[in-house]
Amino acid sequence: MTALKSHLQGKLGVLLAGVAGACLPLSFAPFDWSLTALVAPAILFYIAASASFKRALQAGYAFGLGMFGLGASWVFVSINEYGGAGPVLSGLVTAGFVALLALFPLAAVWLGRWVVSSPRLQLLAALPAAWVLFEWVRTWLFTGFPWLYLGYAGLGTPLSGWSPVIGVLGVSALIAWLAGLLAYLLLQPRKLSLVAFLGGATAVIAVGLVIDRSWSEVVGEPLEVALLQGNHPQDLKWDPAYRQTIRQSYAQMTAEHLGADLIIWPETALPELYEHVAEGFLKPLAEQVRDAGGTLLLGIPRRDRQAEGEPLHNSVAVLGEEPTFYAKHHLVPYGEYVPFRDIFGRSLDFLGAPMADYERGPVPAAVPLDSELKLGITICYEAAYPQAVARGAHGADVLVNVSNDAWFGDSLAPHQHLQKARQRAAESRRWMLRSTNTGITAVINPYGEIVEQAPQFDQTSVVAQVDKRSGPTPYMVIGDWPVVIAVLVLLAAIALRTRKRHWLEQGKQD
Repeated sequence: MTALKSHLQGKLGVLLAGVAGACLPLSFAPFDWSLTALVAPAILFYIAASASFKRALQAGYAFGLGMFGLGASWVFVSINEYGGAGPVLSGLVTAGFVALLALFPLAAVWLGRWVVSSPRLQLLAALPAAWVLFEWVRTWLFTGFPWLYLGYAGLGTPLSGWSPVIGVLGVSALIAWLAGLLAYLLLQPRKLSLVAFLGGATAVIAVGLVIDRSWSEVVGEPLEVALLQGNHPQDLKWDPAYRQTIRQSYAQMTAEHLGADLIIWPETALPELYEHVAEGFLKPLAEQVRDAGGTLLLGIPRRDRQAEGEPLHNSVAVLGEEPTFYAKHHLVPYGEYVPFRDIFGRSLDFLGAPMADYERGPVPAAVPLDSELKLGITICYEAAYPQAVARGAHGADVLVNVSNDAWFGDSLAPHQHLQKARQRAAESRRWMLRSTNTGITAVINPYGEIVEQAPQFDQTSVVAQVDKRSGPTPYMVIGDWPVVIAVLVLLAAIALRTRKRHWLEQGKQD
């Protein structure tokens, strides 16, 4: 056993950390091996606390390479198959992206080791807190990449009861802390360590079950909804010669669901400007839907004013008596716009939006459909940002997310993206209606459970009855700040304690 520990403090430990990182994405959709989210970081924490500082940093980086190398592998699919960059350039871009993201686990290990030298405190407090801190940093740094958070593995487990109270970041904190306890049990396999781990796990699960409640209440009559999945190939969708086919398919599918209260098309369902199709196509179709007692919603690019050069928005049109629009606020760099356009010009267009650079809309807020119904609308990647969805959910009765995950083909991304939409429903205790081009279209209940789901890569629809709900959850009110402040205070307190002890020892020597 001593020999094995010695090896794990060397190159073998770095290799094992890389393998553990590659296993972490298995805890998320479509695999859902939830316990992996506990075991994988526990292995990293154990190696980080027991190895030399240099080996610990190497282990953190290896973990990140494995974690994002598998978990974000869909970036290659998007750039290679639909960006037209070719396998070599796509591979280089993806490798660079993964190499940058791997710095976050490395930074967490560095911070956890820097604030305190005691392996015990590193495992029980510093490393878990540092991990959560850098998950939060990933939410906003360089516009954010809030992907592969430990907390998503808690969905569908007893930990999901925590979601409407502390959000996915808070659930990440609980899992990271339990991973630290497990790592300490591996480092010090004693009865007290076992009791601490089992006691901590029992407490987290028990409280999660106790606080698992609706938090919101049903209001008014239920809604009949129809979510349309057009399944138009990404490599044909933006071809002008294919536009009439797209129009006809959505018009026919819509006619089949007249009478539904909401008929929802996916993101950029029509790959042409709203002003070009409003009069001759959309208005007559929306009037048919209204005459049958419903409202049509669809994703479509739109300019603020009908003039070339005016701001272009990735929008959702809500075609009631008077059309209203939601313009996407959180845009994806190199997906919907190319940063530093003045420097790079058109050279990076293989990464950008098919039509032109989009401009961001206002901060998300509930979109009123009428006096009795407000919608919390997000477009595609916005569903990955917990607090953005929570802001839009304030005053909203139902959540709507439209997306075009055709960009990612048959990869992990559509499954991971759906899991995030499920988590947003659980955090806000609202129904989530998710309409996509090629999948995964689904109706999600307020507990994050899929009620109806369409198969991928089929032209089909999902029909369901959902409730309107009101009332904020605790997470909608407090957001991530209590968790962020708690980990910052904890890390600062540990660092201050360490420095104070160092100063006292130095004073005695003097």
